[in-house]
Amino acid sequence: MTRAASPSSSAFPAFDRRFLESDADFSVIGSGELGGKAKGLAFIRRILADRCPPGTFPDIEISIPRLTVVATDIFAQFMERNSLYEVALSGAPDERIAHAFLKAELPPLVLGDLRAVIDRTHTPLAVRSSSLLEDALNHPFAGTYATKMIPNNQPDAAARFARLVEAIKFIYASTFFAEAQSYRQAIGQASAEERMAVIIQEVVGRRHGNRFYPDLSGVVRTYNFYPSGPARPEDGVVSLALGLGKTIVDGGVTWCYSPAYPAHGPPYGSVRDLLSNTQTAFWAVNLGQAPYDPISEVEYLIQADLTDAEYDGVLDRLASTYDPESDRLIIGTGRRGPRVINFAPLLEMEDIPLNRLIQHVATICREAVGADVEIEFAMTLNDRARPGPGDLATRPPHRFGFLQLRPTQVAEEAVEVPDELLRSPRVLVYSDLVLGNGARNDLTDVVYVRPETFSAAQSRRIAAELELINRELVAAKRPYLLIGFGRWGSSDPWLGIPVNWGQISGARVIVEATLPEMNVEPSQGSHFFHNMTSFRVPYLTVRHGGPGRIDFSFLDRLSAAKETDLVRHVRTPSPLEVRVNCRIGRGLVLHD
Repeated sequence: MTRAASPSSSAFPAFDRRFLESDADFSVIGSGELGGKAKGLAFIRRILADRCPPGTFPDIEISIPRLTVVATDIFAQFMERNSLYEVALSGAPDERIAHAFLKAELPPLVLGDLRAVIDRTHTPLAVRSSSLLEDALNHPFAGTYATKMIPNNQPDAAARFARLVEAIKFIYASTFFAEAQSYRQAIGQASAEERMAVIIQEVVGRRHGNRFYPDLSGVVRTYNFYPSGPARPEDGVVSLALGLGKTIVDGGVTWCYSPAYPAHGPPYGSVRDLLSNTQTAFWAVNLGQAPYDPISEVEYLIQADLTDAEYDGVLDRLASTYDPESDRLIIGTGRRGPRVINFAPLLEMEDIPLNRLIQHVATICREAVGADVEIEFAMTLNDRARPGPGDLATRPPHRFGFLQLRPTQVAEEAVEVPDELLRSPRVLVYSDLVLGNGARNDLTDVVYVRPETFSAAQSRRIAAELELINRELVAAKRPYLLIGFGRWGSSDPWLGIPVNWGQISGARVIVEATLPEMNVEPSQGSHFFHNMTSFRVPYLTVRHGGPGRIDFSFLDRLSAAKETDLVRHVRTPSPLEVRVNCRIGRGLVLHD
C-alpha cells in the first residue's frame, strides 16, 4: 500500500453522532493521521467497492465493520495536556504506565463524540490500535499494541461511557509498554516519535446468552511458507477458528488448509492425532459479570468450550463427528460423538462458498497491494433453518467482516544448500521445513532450551528467563541463534513457549523442535509469525522422527556464558554459518 493509496483523515467525513444509524460507515474524530491499521482498512474499503460490489456472492454481505477513528492529534493533545511523556519513557513497568494513563483526562472536545458512540450503540465494540508505524511493509508491529473489546451492554450509559474511555487510554498506554519499546528499539525507531490513532469498531458476531462471538474467524496469507501435500507456496494458506480471531493471532490451535485444496486438512497421521490437535476452546466477548481490571487486554473476554458452542447452535456448519466404530469423521453434527472443528460442511460440502470467497478476496487484495498480503476476517452465518415460501428474501445474509489487511514480505534471494553439506559433521541444525531465505556468518551466540529438563509446565518460566538473556544480548548488540521446543510465540503454554516478540527481539535465527507430546503445526496466522517474517528472521522447524536434527551434544560441550536448569547461553569459538532456502524447504546451521 503506497502513501498515495492511504488517504488522510480529511478524506473521510467527520464523525456523525448517530454512528450506527448514519450513512458514513467510516468516519473520523479529530484532524490528525489515521494510523497504519485504519489506512489499511480505508484502502481495502475502496478495493471492495470496486471489485467486490454487493451481489458478487449472493446471500453474503462483504464489508468493513462500521468504525470511527480517533485521529493522532487527539493522542498528542492527551499526552501534552497530562504531561505523560516522563512516565511513558521512564522504563517503568507496564502496570505503572497503564495506571498513569488511566488517571489522565482525555481532551474535553472529544468527549461529546465518544458519549454519542455509547448513546447510539448497545452492542460490543472493539477498541483497536492504529499507530503511525503499524502495518508497514518492513515492520508491521503486528500484535505489538493493544486491542480491547468492551461488551457495551450495561443499562447505565455512564458506565458504558467510562469503559470506552478506559479502553482508549489503555490503547494509548500500550504505545509505551515494554514489548512495543523493545520492538522500536530493534528497528531503530525512537519511542517519542510514535503517534497513536484509535479505531472504535463494531464487533462482528451474535449474542448467545452471555457470550458474543462470530461463528468463525480467519487469517488468509497469499504465500504459504509451510506447504504440505499437493499445495505450493503461491497457493497461500488459511487459518480458521471458531469464535474470535484471538485464537489465531495468539498462535492457538486452528484449522489450516490451502485454498487450492480445501478438502486437504493438516497432515496428521491418523484421525486420533487429528482429534487431539484441533480446536477445543474459543474466545468470546463476555456479556455477563466480569472482574474489574481496566489494565487487562482480556478484561471482557471469556473462553468457552465446544459443549458451549454446541449449546449455542453454531457447530453444525463448522464441525464433523468422530465415529469410533469406523475410526473416521462424519461431516456435520447429526450423530452423537466427539466433535472436530474442521469446517468440513463449509470446505468440503460447500454449504456456503466460503473458500471461493476467500480466494476472490485474496486475489483482489494481492493485486491491489502489488505484494503478498495477510487478511484478517470474521464471519457470522445466518439461520440454517430452511425458509418457507416467500421467506428467502427476508432471511438475513451471511456476513463477512473484513478486519485487517497488511502486506507481507517474501524473500526472493536464492541460497545454495547442497546435499553434501547435509552429511557434514559440522551440522549443528538441519531442517527440511523452513521459513525465509538468506545466508549469514556473524552469529557466535546460541541460546537454547535444555532438552533434558524441558517441560511444557515450565514454559512461562522459560519465557521469563529468555527475556533476561535477550535483554543483555540486545544491549551488547550481539545477535543470536535461538533454539526451543513447540510453537514459539503461542499464547497457550502447552503448545510452545509463550514469548512475545520483545522477549526474543535479538534472535536472528530461530529453531523450533517438535516433540511427541508437543507436535503442533507452525502457526502462520499469528502476530508473532508476521513480525518474524517482516524482520527476515529465518525459522527452522525440526520435527521429531523426521530427517532434521539438532546437535545438542556440541552445544553442551561449550562453556556457558549464562545458564539455569532450563535455559543455556553459550558462545561458539568461531561464527556459525547459516544457509536457508524456503523455495526448496531446506536450512542448515554449521559450526567449525
